[in-house]
Amino acid sequence: MKYVIAWKPRYGGSAAENEATTARVLEVFSKWTPSSEVTFHQFVLRVDGEGGFAVTEGDDPATAARDIAKFAPFLEYTVYPVLDVAEGAAIGAEAVQWRKSIT
Repeated sequence: MKYVIAWKPRYGGSAAENEATTARVLEVFSKWTPSSEVTFHQFVLRVDGEGGFAVTEGDDPATAARDIAKFAPFLEYTVYPVLDVAEGAAIGAEAVQWRKSIT
């Protein structure tokens, strides 16, 4: 299954506290290695510094949950299961034909 994972900082403190949190998440990230069970197709940051996105693929959602949990104190996540556009379009076309068959 493919997922788009979006994250943004959990800011809420003073500027000094937010700066310390940013330093800590970067420290934690520098020690992190993605699970070998997950393929990262894209791993990008927003240019405004307000988060990022990853397009990943893996068979077990618990694997993604384990990685996300490591950063949950610092980052707020939204995870979207996705399909490649060709597969999604084929499913949409199949649904259209099914609805047309109902008289």
